[in-house]
Amino acid sequence: MRIFNTEGPVFAKDHYCIPPLERVDLEELLTLIDWKKYFVLHAPRQSGKTSMLKALAELLNDEGTYRCVYMNVEPAQAARQDVDKAIPWVVGELALRARETLQDDLVDEIWSQVSDRVGSGLLLKEVLVRWSKASPKPLVLLIDEIDTMVGDSLISVLRQLRSGYDMRPESFPQSVILCGVRDVRDYRIFSATDQNYTSGGSAFNIKAESVRIGDFCEPKVQALLAQHTADTGQGFEVAAVERIWALTRGQPWLVNALAQQVCFKDKAGRDRSAAIGADAVEVAKEVLIVNRVTHLDQLAAKLKEDRVRRVIEPMLAGRETQSYSSEDLGYVRDLGLVAADDPVRMANPTYAEAVPRQLSYALQSGLQQVTAWCVDAAGELNVRSLLEGFQAFYRENAEHAVQRFDYGGEAGLHLLLQAWLQKVVDSGGRIEREYGLGRGRTDLLILWPLSGSADPRRVAKHVIECKVWRPGRSLDATMREGLRQAAGYMDRCGADSGHLVVFDRRPDKTWDERIFRRDERSGDRLITVCAM
Repeated sequence: MRIFNTEGPVFAKDHYCIPPLERVDLEELLTLIDWKKYFVLHAPRQSGKTSMLKALAELLNDEGTYRCVYMNVEPAQAARQDVDKAIPWVVGELALRARETLQDDLVDEIWSQVSDRVGSGLLLKEVLVRWSKASPKPLVLLIDEIDTMVGDSLISVLRQLRSGYDMRPESFPQSVILCGVRDVRDYRIFSATDQNYTSGGSAFNIKAESVRIGDFCEPKVQALLAQHTADTGQGFEVAAVERIWALTRGQPWLVNALAQQVCFKDKAGRDRSAAIGADAVEVAKEVLIVNRVTHLDQLAAKLKEDRVRRVIEPMLAGRETQSYSSEDLGYVRDLGLVAADDPVRMANPTYAEAVPRQLSYALQSGLQQVTAWCVDAAGELNVRSLLEGFQAFYRENAEHAVQRFDYGGEAGLHLLLQAWLQKVVDSGGRIEREYGLGRGRTDLLILWPLSGSADPRRVAKHVIECKVWRPGRSLDATMREGLRQAAGYMDRCGADSGHLVVFDRRPDKTWDERIFRRDERSGDRLITVCAM
């Protein structure tokens, strides 16, 4: 029985999968190899890099023009800056893979011959030179997880490869592919020996190209899910397939994780006579976020890095200006957190939801249960009462509550509101979020089940538009813009109610001056304004 894969490389006999080499321009890769190029393949974590490399190695060895070895240098990360430990570990990995892939013991023999007289700074180069000379065919080397190595150890590997480049293909590998999350040109490598930083582009200035593996396109998502239907007879409702695409935008791990959850982990989903519906997909997404699965947890850990914060914080606040560098943006895009194209936005709605929930998790866990007084006896959500309660909470706790976030300032205000709302919707509804750089606001949509309806797809929709009132701009201007934006979002969503939350950041105003509630109209839309 095949399953959806969420750990490690794919194997077609065990996993539903899109053939890895269909996800890249194979002709381009083969041409670069024929041209004796050294180049980079990169993509975010759990995007299929290893599967692609292993499939490429198998293809090259089957075709017979080259002898190709895939190797993974991640174990050498433990050596950190210690070149004398790291390089023998790299050579040991090469020897192991040569034995397993090519049934070739020569790397072991060369290593034992030269290790006593060649230092670590030349060991990898010496082994590759001797092995290439003895090989009956040109060698192709695929080095995975190169960016897990650090410091002088990484510099040594890159420079040894560079120093043998002019000897290829008779006395050095015909082609080398370095694979990791980032393009090698963007590495900033700290050398403990020199006590300064070296760029990856400098240490490996022979790189010809940088190839990025993209996410699944929508037809690939459909094709992957169709494999499950073909194997088991269990179908997916059209709305479920559309929802998986909408929530993931084709991010490979997310697609597989959602499908695995709804088809195999969820008890109801294991009934092969019942098609998978969109509601089951929503539940699966919630399970992934609440359980803080490894993939999402690893991304969340990156939020603490300053260069990630400089990009994500203004997005959460909806600022119209930014102060991050192109290097910061490139790094966050390489991580897969932010979409690869403009405008700057989260890569997919699941990440867009997971990020603020992760950042506000500690505060949300400590909030009092507020559902009882904003949900009536019929089960209807009273958003006006919900926001009135938030106004009171904000007045009493704003300063110290915002300081609890890793992201403060305006982003902290948005996170505080979302933590409050999440505490409520966890009891039955859900929140959809739209935010990004240059938007000037954050759009929140609360979806709450209609009381008395047996159809979980029937929900009440409540729009909450969040704006920050800054010094130098009038309240009227801020409100006019916010009301227009809220009305537009209501029209787009078909919302039942609309609310505009305005945070007053003017330091010269008292709380009594800042806090008010009133109803306003934008066109034919009635919108409740809550200022604080």
